[in-house]
Amino acid sequence: MPVRDEGTRTADRRVRLQGRPVDSYPVLPPEVERGAVRRITVVGEEVLARPCREVTEFGSPELSALIDDMFLTMHVADGAGLAANQVGVDLRLFVYDCPDDNGIRHVGHIVNPVLDTPGPGSRRLVDDSEGCLSVPGATMVVSRTDHAVVRGSDKDGNPLVIEGTGYFARCLQHETDHLSGHTYLDRLSRRDRKDALRQMEDRREAVFARRASKAADMSR
Repeated sequence: MPVRDEGTRTADRRVRLQGRPVDSYPVLPPEVERGAVRRITVVGEEVLARPCREVTEFGSPELSALIDDMFLTMHVADGAGLAANQVGVDLRLFVYDCPDDNGIRHVGHIVNPVLDTPGPGSRRLVDDSEGCLSVPGATMVVSRTDHAVVRGSDKDGNPLVIEGTGYFARCLQHETDHLSGHTYLDRLSRRDRKDALRQMEDRREAVFARRASKAADMSR
């Protein structure tokens, strides 16, 4: 999911790391410094269209390296969230660095996430513009609830509960959808889906060029 406002990433005190407030946090998470850029999959690739496998081995160097790579890949693509199948790995895992509507920055990862299902009428639906790093260059209006709770684990198997409102709630729902084999295109009418795919065809090369330029800058 793309960043809505890159200016929200600041080294200030309004940050929640893995769901908990921290005194301060750098603009670039430490995972970015350790990671390697991976190719982002594009809608139409099979790995994006099937449910991901549960993570069963925690605390491994391989899982830590995947998270590091995902953080760097997300930042190179100006993303607010990135699911593992968006880098071609069919595991239930996503990373995020996303603001909510109150200006609080949320940073972290979650393994084997399960989105709480709201009761009837318990959460308000909001129509807002949404994009996807795997649908490069396209944005469409999508309905999401204004509050979301995701339950899962961190990379060491410790339980996590991540709660979000506003744009961060949208991010949590968007990334959890990915792990079930869905993109936001699946929530659109046939007409709107065709419009989004046309946008992608028109803009994807410019998006790829920006990502390549940013990756080159960060490697210097």
